[in-house]
Amino acid sequence: MARLPHDRMDLDDYRRAGHRMVDWIAEYRGGAGEHPVMARVEPGSVFDALPSEAPEDPETIDAILADVDSIVVPGLSHWQSPNWFAYFPANAAEASLLGDMLSTGLGVQGMLWSTSPACTEVEMRMLDWTARALGLPDAFRFDVDGPGGGVLQDTASSAVLACMIAARDRATGGRSGTHGLDQSTAPLVAYTSSQSHSSLEKAARLCGIGTDHLRLIEVDEAFAMRPDAFAARLHADLDAGAKPFFVNVTLGTTASGGFDPLPEIGRLAREHGLWVHVDAAMMGTAALCEEFRGMHAGIEHADSWNFNPHKWMGAAFDCSCLWLRETESLVSAMSIMPEYLRNRATDSGRVIDYRDWQIPLGRRFRALKLWFLYRGIGLAGLRTMVREHVRLATELEAWLDAEPRLESAAPRSLNMVCFRHVAGDDATRAMLHALNDSGDMSLTHCELDGRFVIRCCIGQWRTTMEHVRTAWDRIRLAARAVE
Repeated sequence: MARLPHDRMDLDDYRRAGHRMVDWIAEYRGGAGEHPVMARVEPGSVFDALPSEAPEDPETIDAILADVDSIVVPGLSHWQSPNWFAYFPANAAEASLLGDMLSTGLGVQGMLWSTSPACTEVEMRMLDWTARALGLPDAFRFDVDGPGGGVLQDTASSAVLACMIAARDRATGGRSGTHGLDQSTAPLVAYTSSQSHSSLEKAARLCGIGTDHLRLIEVDEAFAMRPDAFAARLHADLDAGAKPFFVNVTLGTTASGGFDPLPEIGRLAREHGLWVHVDAAMMGTAALCEEFRGMHAGIEHADSWNFNPHKWMGAAFDCSCLWLRETESLVSAMSIMPEYLRNRATDSGRVIDYRDWQIPLGRRFRALKLWFLYRGIGLAGLRTMVREHVRLATELEAWLDAEPRLESAAPRSLNMVCFRHVAGDDATRAMLHALNDSGDMSLTHCELDGRFVIRCCIGQWRTTMEHVRTAWDRIRLAARAVE
């Protein structure tokens, strides 16, 4: 193939550079635990280390990777480190990375079925595979003759926004999407727990109902939404002339891993016509194992169910699964048909155009990440990983209960353990800073019952008992040091 004047890297150059890049990634993955877990750079230092202008002429892959080593890597927080216990895992198993690499290499745009049929149909099948693997209801699958199905979003934040918009239009007969939302009389109101993710507040803003019409419902001692408090607020809003339209049920809250009682909340919501959205962003992965499918109790009330394979399950970011019991509400809320997108396949009504299932028009071939993950690891391997992480968290909980300087701040939830120093917030905060500043591990915090609490989430792909024991030894030493 003749080289074009602008083509400074031909396919042979690309092949050599690609091999070099894969080698670099493999070496990084093998040594991820040797880096300080959190970045130790000053604000602006990475920016200042980069040239102020792009190069006029091409540079070698070795020169580029040398700068990655000296500039980029020191400025990273190493989410793939086995000593990562912060926030949530961001597992990107190598099998899934291969799928991501292929997606990028193919360079297709999957906005319509016609723009790459395989992009759409592989995704449909992967959502069905995943629904089966999690034990979700048949109604959420494409291979069942019905109105439901699934779609890949980038994140759970986009999923909940899309569902809230669909619920808004369902509640208003589509008028809000066409004419804008009038909240001056009979305002739409939504509900979620006071422990739910911040994406709910953002969704309320972006879909037009406003945060003043998002009700944060009180939680119980396990930090789960109280059905009685939800019922009281719902009836108060109805009595005031408002129109309740949406409730979010969290299965595994960000702070403590609390599980809202879906059966009670869902039943009441359905009685009053609310859209019931289930956010299982991280802990939904646990449903791969039958013994953890108790979280599905009440799922018959759910209109939508969402979790992120890019957290605990091993899919490279971004990859968020959203299923809908009835897809037409989402499609009708999102669909706009300019002439330049018209095509025979769409007009036939026989295909799915995923651009109508999301906020952006364009979409990547994300489903390859799941296809390669399942085929490269297998469901048995994924279940083994989940069970091992829950076992490790159970061990940590037992050690914590036997340590007089520390106390549990919430019931252990699957792979999440929350604790604090018995001496109070200042001691707990000092512990956290000492542990993170050491570079040996990474933890994050939250506030529960008005108190500063440390979260330990055990879910990184290569974390072992040895890493957890070492982390526990460091935690105990830090607890003693702050007395």
